[in-house]
Amino acid sequence: MKDSSLLKSLYNLDNAFGVSGEETEVAGVLFKEMEGLYDEHFEDAMGNQYFVRYGKDKERKILFSAHMDEIGFIINYIEDNGLIRFLPVGYHDDRNAVNQDMIVMTDSGKKVMGVTGAKPAHIMTAEDHEKVQKIEDLFLDVGTTSREETLALGINMGDYIGFAREGYVLNGGKYYTGKAVDDRSACAVMVEVLKRLKGEDIGPTVVMVGSVQEEVGLRAGVPIMNNIDPEVMIALDVTLTGDTPGVPIEKCSQKMGDGPGVKYYDWDPDRAMGNNVSRKVTRAIIKTAEKHGIPFQREVFIGGGTDAWQAPMVGKGYLAGGICIPQRYMHTAVGTIHMDDLENTVKLTEHFIRDYKGL
Repeated sequence: MKDSSLLKSLYNLDNAFGVSGEETEVAGVLFKEMEGLYDEHFEDAMGNQYFVRYGKDKERKILFSAHMDEIGFIINYIEDNGLIRFLPVGYHDDRNAVNQDMIVMTDSGKKVMGVTGAKPAHIMTAEDHEKVQKIEDLFLDVGTTSREETLALGINMGDYIGFAREGYVLNGGKYYTGKAVDDRSACAVMVEVLKRLKGEDIGPTVVMVGSVQEEVGLRAGVPIMNNIDPEVMIALDVTLTGDTPGVPIEKCSQKMGDGPGVKYYDWDPDRAMGNNVSRKVTRAIIKTAEKHGIPFQREVFIGGGTDAWQAPMVGKGYLAGGICIPQRYMHTAVGTIHMDDLENTVKLTEHFIRDYKGL
């Protein structure tokens, strides 16, 4: 597995910088990974990347979307002593932001290393120990002693900050851990699917989209549907698992290694948004999985969603569903997936394309 095409694509994509709003580097990596696999490529004004593989029926289009962006931070102030204040980009658990290696992506494209810090435990009060240190109380140290020195590194307000952690396979097994498996794992799936379909005559035209700004509001759903007008849209994303201590299995029923999740329903009560996936979509995906002996899980989830949220409400309305890769430790620098789930997501997607005759 260590030399597999799928793992290599995952590694290359995961280790690219791509905080929401600054996806240029990861888009470049995806473009390179897709070389020779598509008939047409274009980019829209937002930065969404479209890779079109024409089928025998050029006008019958099915769309798969995987978001390129990852959660991160943005600089909002530089102290007189050179330390940097920052705010979250995307949804974070404040506990995971302190004592981290970070990368600042400057306006020029130069990367600057830093570490996050906060008040030391030695001088914290009893009350302090009972509270989580909030992101707005943290700072980034880039080894300077003045605001001028920090600016001289090319750093300024508005620059994005990402986790500086290289992904790897845990102890030669089947678990891959990385800073951005949400959702570079699904980007790797899109690449691998087109590799396996290379040279084949396929029925529908397939459009693979590397989308942007998913982590800050699922913003790509509307433009990608308007630009493509597909028969169906499938979001390829990750989903929470319930197979670790402290996570109730009845709330997160997906398990690592048991196959991709076929999305039936998701909902975010705070935003009053979600997707009740049409049975036309779920039945077609499950029919494909059962026909080809691909393991899968049914997914029902409260608390988050995918780029497919917007699709049913765009224009004339569209069918939209999801195939999700189970992931541990979501929205941290140590997100972890099972390579068998990634492989089976590839198989399910490629066979769905091969078998597609309409819904």
